[in-house]
Amino acid sequence: MDQLTQTFSALADPTRRAILARLANGGATVGELAEPFDMSLPAVSRHLRVLTDAGLIERHTEAQWRRCELRGEGLRAAADWIEVYRQFWETQFDKLDAFLKHTAPATAPKKPRKGKTDGRRR
Repeated sequence: MDQLTQTFSALADPTRRAILARLANGGATVGELAEPFDMSLPAVSRHLRVLTDAGLIERHTEAQWRRCELRGEGLRAAADWIEVYRQFWETQFDKLDAFLKHTAPATAPKKPRKGKTDGRRR
């Protein structure tokens, strides 16, 4: 599986996205990452393995703790791929905006009607 496919596959799971969101605030132990989830530590470890294999996090041992940290460069290929399409759509929206402005009917400013009040009681 190529790196981009592996990255998007890892990001497809909401639990893994939640883990990445937590790690965006700083490193955490496996136990800390597991706290908000109603799943076993082995299940969380499997999610961490997928994220590690995709290059999105790195894990290392500090004394008896396994710490995880976000690898920002792991998202670079996905961000670059998405950027190409973001630019495409921005260009398309700019063209649509220009088209709508060019084809919009000219409207004359509304003139107030004679004898009508502004709705306020006097």
